[in-house]
Amino acid sequence: MPRLSALRPGTRFRLAEMTEVTGILVKVNECRAVVRLDRPERDVEFTDREGQPRHFKSRGTHMTSWTPAVVVEVIGFEALNNEENDMSKSGTKAKKTQGAKAKAVEKTLTNHPTLGLVAKEPKAARKPKATKAAKSDGKLSCIDAAAKVLAASKEPMTTKAMIEQMAAKGLWSSPNGQTPAATLYSAILREINTKGKESRFKKADRGLFKANG
Repeated sequence: MPRLSALRPGTRFRLAEMTEVTGILVKVNECRAVVRLDRPERDVEFTDREGQPRHFKSRGTHMTSWTPAVVVEVIGFEALNNEENDMSKSGTKAKKTQGAKAKAVEKTLTNHPTLGLVAKEPKAARKPKATKAAKSDGKLSCIDAAAKVLAASKEPMTTKAMIEQMAAKGLWSSPNGQTPAATLYSAILREINTKGKESRFKKADRGLFKANG
């Protein structure tokens, strides 16, 4: 198997001793080899305004330097852009560029007028919300009404179906005819993550919940 020093920029490779590690050779000289490593693929989940789950796969990369003597297995070739070919540009600038692109994509998804996606905040950035009390007219809060509807149902339900049942039974209705299924979806997930076994809800499948117990 060849060493990195024997390959041309743009070569995709797999480490000989750790086959799960893959990447692309960006630049190499007698002192170092600049490589762009593939990060593990992960599932990203969000909910739309109807409370329906959406999924897509995301994979990042990481720029680093290795010794040119590293032994690899060649698995393909990929053309590089001008910025990657220029070793005079620092790795910090490349990371900033990638970070700016990621933020731009996230902003587009969050504010898209047609898709109407609800972006999930990082756990550290989430602020605790006060528990909604029962309304002054004696009706239940949205999540309490959902728990009551789900407890009476023999089948798992989506948050959209819960909203419809809550309104039909007179337990809770949204102002101005809105259907905040996505808000209820997030509230249910938050209770499951916070209370664990004590939660009133249990996830049955993608987008489906059932009563816990």
